[in-house]
Amino acid sequence: MSQEAIQRGTNWLAQADLRPTRQRVALATLLVGDGKDRHVTAESLYDACATTSEKVSLATVYNTLRAFCDAGLMREITVDGAKSYFDTNMDDHPHFFWEDSATLTDAPASELEIAKLPEAPEGVEVSKVDVVIRLRNTK
Repeated sequence: MSQEAIQRGTNWLAQADLRPTRQRVALATLLVGDGKDRHVTAESLYDACATTSEKVSLATVYNTLRAFCDAGLMREITVDGAKSYFDTNMDDHPHFFWEDSATLTDAPASELEIAKLPEAPEGVEVSKVDVVIRLRNTK
């Protein structure tokens, strides 16, 4: 990992006032070190760690992703109520879920139109709307 990538990861943690532990910096660098947004699972991030000198347990990856979400650095997108993906792009936007490869990518927000939402029950408000568009190959 380059010093620039490590610095980008460290700065990302600092914007949420998260303590830059060795493991957090390593994971943050993998997530945002190149300046691009990512969609990862805990397992895919754990596998990416294996290519670095930093050894991190899968439990630590899960806990760190949760801390990043709680700090507002990432959002969790759940597919099928069981599989969680973590997105570093915090802008409101829809996603494509590619069923054949079980991957998540951004869908163009400019092409999404939601005309109306159902009225929320009394005493609650809509906090956000997640849109996941499932895709599968037709051939």
